[in-house]
Amino acid sequence: MNVLKDQTFLLLSLVTCRLSLLTGVLARLTLFTDMGKPRNKVVDYLACQAARLGEMFICMIPVAVSYAVSGWLGDMMFRFDRKHRHRAVEHVRRSFPDWPEARVLAVAQQSLRHLVYLGLEMMLTTRKITRATWRRHIRFGDNMPEALRLLLTNPRGLVMLTGHYGNWEIVGYTLATLGFPTVAVARRLNNPYLNEHILGIRERMGMQIVDKSGATEAVQNVLARRSVVAFIADQDAGKKGAFVDFFGRKASTFKTIALMAMEYDVPIVVGFGRRTGTPFVFELGVERIIQPSEWADRDDPVLWITQEYTAALERVIRHDPEQYLWAHRRWKHRPKGEDQPADGIA
Repeated sequence: MNVLKDQTFLLLSLVTCRLSLLTGVLARLTLFTDMGKPRNKVVDYLACQAARLGEMFICMIPVAVSYAVSGWLGDMMFRFDRKHRHRAVEHVRRSFPDWPEARVLAVAQQSLRHLVYLGLEMMLTTRKITRATWRRHIRFGDNMPEALRLLLTNPRGLVMLTGHYGNWEIVGYTLATLGFPTVAVARRLNNPYLNEHILGIRERMGMQIVDKSGATEAVQNVLARRSVVAFIADQDAGKKGAFVDFFGRKASTFKTIALMAMEYDVPIVVGFGRRTGTPFVFELGVERIIQPSEWADRDDPVLWITQEYTAALERVIRHDPEQYLWAHRRWKHRPKGEDQPADGIA
């Protein structure tokens, strides 16, 4: 009987690994396709069905095995995806210039592992984070109770920020599960079938998703209703962004967050969802709460707010840099007078 169980477990693990590979290939085809190009409905549909099939099998095996397979896929990505490996390594090297090369490479490789972990966790979140089970998977870190009190008592609403660190969707989803109305600003997926499957489930659970391309008016309405709006705040804002210090060099950052916080006089909460090392267990924490009174007398409050929350995100990342997405083009645009870097590396 034990032999049969072991063989069945091995078969499920191998099938899950193959499905994860298929899902990754199809997702790469559909999620990173140029938005201006016509969509291939057949590829989009197959990608969605592969993701759902992989999700079904992943839920049939122990979570620890799923993480092990995901870690292996991240290692394969580091080995064969030259573009993202190069970008991750260079960003780590320039952010930590005193580190030995071996540590730079190790952190860059771990970063791509954590990216694949995120894909796995997106499949598991809606099944594992419920009002009855969330305590098994969530730990509240420093300042999180204060942020929750602010959510309950603040009459004006608030802005919550995080970065491409750890599991950046888990904070908002957990708050929505616990009954705190949360609106997240995000770019909808290019694949409409995957968009409905992944984001649609979250919206039905109470986490409203506002498309990034037309978010300004929607976010203003949210804050006017004294609700919570969540942003991923470490994205390149182009040539017209506010250039603030981030790991020792200037990074273009959106001014919108500061302008909205100032207009509606709401606090800004800089939080994170950090993996703890135990499969599908996270620490939810708050690094910084910026109150309106802190920027009231600043000469340039927009720049001050933007630098303040960017510095808070940097402190979060320095705590565990392996969990940051070093492969994304955070330093793509440069201030006037600096050359534009190749492949967004600076």
